[in-house]
Amino acid sequence: METLPSETSSVLPPVPSSRPRTVLGAIATLLYRAYTLFVFLPIFLVASILTALTTVIGCRLGNGHFWGYYPGKWWSVLAVRLLLLPVKVEGRENLQPSQSYVFVSNHQGAFDIFLIYGFLGRNFKWMMKKGIRKIPLVGVACESAHHIFVDKSGASKIKKTYETARGTLRKGMSLVVFPEGARSFTGHMGIFRRGAFMLADELQLPVCPLTINGSFDVMPRTKDCHFPVWHPLRLTIHKPIPPKGRGTEMERQMMSEAYDAVMSGIVPEYQGFVENPDQ
Repeated sequence: METLPSETSSVLPPVPSSRPRTVLGAIATLLYRAYTLFVFLPIFLVASILTALTTVIGCRLGNGHFWGYYPGKWWSVLAVRLLLLPVKVEGRENLQPSQSYVFVSNHQGAFDIFLIYGFLGRNFKWMMKKGIRKIPLVGVACESAHHIFVDKSGASKIKKTYETARGTLRKGMSLVVFPEGARSFTGHMGIFRRGAFMLADELQLPVCPLTINGSFDVMPRTKDCHFPVWHPLRLTIHKPIPPKGRGTEMERQMMSEAYDAVMSGIVPEYQGFVENPDQ
């Protein structure tokens, strides 16, 4: 089951240009790119290696809940701070300290990971594409931290994925899911898939919608190998949606409410549904 917006469009708006409009803007852009290349990138690469090794060793020898979360959190904060990106978090007061949540968020770009991991302020596990397991060091670190790889290669693999997720949630851990399943090409939202809401309905857990703004402007999907662009980031934590019953109808209602909440927090430039061909 998918959440389908009332109005759809197959026209993809152009990716915003990062081309400077003034001489001062051009100079600032060149300086920022030089800083990114010669300061940020070397530190980030070393930090990534150390974070992966610390996570793997820490999870195998110590407390997996601690080492599976905090090294990644500190790595994310470091990445954002080194790039001098302002961050604003709204709505932390909506979360209860001892409550587990299924967090669902729009997926604007690569910096969604840094924003949520570094600034949500909750210990959680990711549901992520199985392809991440193949990334050197990162894959083994995510596996050691017991993040959940989504394998859609067959019915038995999908079943195993959700069994793992159920076990994680039953242990009192929260889960972060991108229900769109793929990053946006345009900054706009696509459809929501039902998996996260199925889990929340089955385990009677609240769903907490998250809205990300700015990540698409920093590094859109179409420019993964380009320099990041300086732009503020904002994470909005909406009021959790409590379970109101069980069954498919309740699941659909929760998914619809979550979709509307996430959409309501998106800046006007990226409001509205645009079809994502990767979904």
